Amino acid sequence: MDDRLILMGVIGRPHGVRGLVRVNAFTADPQALADYPLIDSAGRRFNLEWVGGGVARLTEITAAGDRAIADRAAAERLVNTELHTPRSALRPADDEEFYLADLVGLMARDADGVTIGRIAAVHDYGGGASLEIAPGGTLVPFTREAVPVVDVAGGHVTVIPPAEIAVVP
Repeated sequence: MDDRLILMGVIGRPHGVRGLVRVNAFTADPQALADYPLIDSAGRRFNLEWVGGGVARLTEITAAGDRAIADRAAAERLVNTELHTPRSALRPADDEEFYLADLVGLMARDADGVTIGRIAAVHDYGGGASLEIAPGGTLVPFTREAVPVVDVAGGHVTVIPPAEIAVVP
């Protein structure tokens, strides 16, 4: 079983005084976020119920029983809390499909097959994903031109960075 935690969303600002919060979901269908087991970085577990317009009601699942986030002060304490789910809770990727999180740890090779590093992270700041290759922290755009081969099963990607990016192994 794969127990890596995958970032699925982030709790935003409170909405009203009864504990509702805005949530930024990173799922293709934002409504689907409520279908996953959600865990924050401290290990707290949550249930999420959408009430509309990106606003949700959260319940913390504890050993003593479920505890609703019921007031604005409790909601304010959760602002910027990242919501993760175990990788094993996601459906298996189809053929020629993968999750960006599956790229982390793969070997990065140049066009000649020479290893230039390992993918340390995948970043996406809204303008498209980029791969961070370590050592060195080189960022390469995650496009078909710059990364023409992704072989998750084989444990590597082929990287052909744009001319202005120097990758030093």
